[in-house]
Amino acid sequence: IPDYAIQFADVNQIVSIGGFAFGLSQLIFLWVVIKCIRGGEKASAKPWERAEGLEWTVPSPAPHHTFSTPPKVD
Repeated sequence: IPDYAIQFADVNQIVSIGGFAFGLSQLIFLWVVIKCIRGGEKASAKPWERAEGLEWTVPSPAPHHTFSTPPKVD
């Protein structure tokens, strides 16, 4: 039983809908976090098809001192 002035009924309804939407968004967020924690399929060493840049010539994670001499970049 609401005990506020009747002119606030519409505002109360809008705020209540917003509160339920916020609660639903928290459940969606929790679902995404749990899905990420469980993990998924591991990415390959070269996930992009036509990636030919210098950064794809070394393993991941890149070791320290990857190149003994600086590579030539065209």
